[in-house]
Amino acid sequence: MSRRNNEPLSDRVARAAEAVLAEQHYVSVADVFCGLGWLDASLLQQWRRGQAGTLEEVIRSSLPRISEAMTHVRTWALAKGLTPSEAAYVAQTPRRQPLQFSRGNDPAREALFRTHWVSSELSAKKRKRVAEKASRAPELVAIVPTRDGWSCHRCGGTGDLLMMEDGGPACLSCVGLGDLVFLPAGNALLSRRAKAKSKRHAVVMRFSRTRGRYERQGLLVEPQVLAE
Repeated sequence: MSRRNNEPLSDRVARAAEAVLAEQHYVSVADVFCGLGWLDASLLQQWRRGQAGTLEEVIRSSLPRISEAMTHVRTWALAKGLTPSEAAYVAQTPRRQPLQFSRGNDPAREALFRTHWVSSELSAKKRKRVAEKASRAPELVAIVPTRDGWSCHRCGGTGDLLMMEDGGPACLSCVGLGDLVFLPAGNALLSRRAKAKSKRHAVVMRFSRTRGRYERQGLLVEPQVLAE
């Protein structure tokens, strides 16, 4: 049996939480589960996109073990004097539907998942800024297809950009973003201003086969914003 398997879960939770806190100045239960190796970042992202029923369904551990770890996170955070801040989690979809953490949708359990523990070493102003950033809804992502002939799972049409949904790729018209216009990357100031003024926007990404990752191409913003 490995040393990690012999190590108490409370110690493993504390070590994972300390690493996350040092990096981003706040800790969530999902962050700790990623640090424990119970939750893959790719599965977490699928859940954030609304492509998984609940977060518990993609965590590689039993419900009693998950509950135990959550208790250890809270105990560790209180002992560190961290400040609790409950975050709103919505899906990375145009509908922005609320995300569910637990299979039973128990309010107390949902609250434990949503709680972010913010570093007490930060000033009150910085703690507020960190809490707001952690609660910010994830940006919508439109993808440049890497192959021709893809079809929207809703209408059967196609296009230059798509968004991923549970049923497959969807065209921008079907997700309600067909009126947005493309602003290429390159002018950082213009991009920031257009993004700030556009009530609806999406980041445009394209997969680079040579680099093996998605790369930002620009933004989709409301046409009147770009005109201004």
